[in-house]
Amino acid sequence: MTIKGQVWKFGDSVSTDAIISGKYKFKTIDLDELAQHAMETLAPDFARQVKRGDIIVAGENFGCGSSREQAPLVLRQLGVGAIVAKSFARIFYRNSFNVGLPVLECHELPDRTRQGDLLEIDLRRGSLVNLTTGEIFRAKPVPEFLLQMLEDGGLVEQYKKYGVFKWSMSSR
Repeated sequence: MTIKGQVWKFGDSVSTDAIISGKYKFKTIDLDELAQHAMETLAPDFARQVKRGDIIVAGENFGCGSSREQAPLVLRQLGVGAIVAKSFARIFYRNSFNVGLPVLECHELPDRTRQGDLLEIDLRRGSLVNLTTGEIFRAKPVPEFLLQMLEDGGLVEQYKKYGVFKWSMSSR
């Protein structure tokens, strides 16, 4: 589970409303249409310029605000490979895994990475390498059941694949 992409840099407290504004979310459920407005108040060209596998790097409390599941969904729809932040709002963190979007907490990386740097992430090892600078970072470990959920494509896909959630199989 390796992800390699260019950095899109954002600051602290990026809210779900900044990721996808409610003014769009309430007009359509079409993910392709919604995704065209992702991050537009913070980076107007984001949806047109982001490439499959690119990585969002942000500060504290990424995904704060409402518990909109559309926020991680539109980022995944655009092909964002992962999000690395100093910290995440808890509901955004879990919603991201549920929809199959990798998120990692790393306190040091955001301050030492620039827009456009090339990153490589090994999700299993929790290692992050800034290929532009050569610096190596360690992410906060992701629980195994969440890594398995990512490998399966998210919560719904995991259930479709096994007919149960993987973590419930070990308690039988």
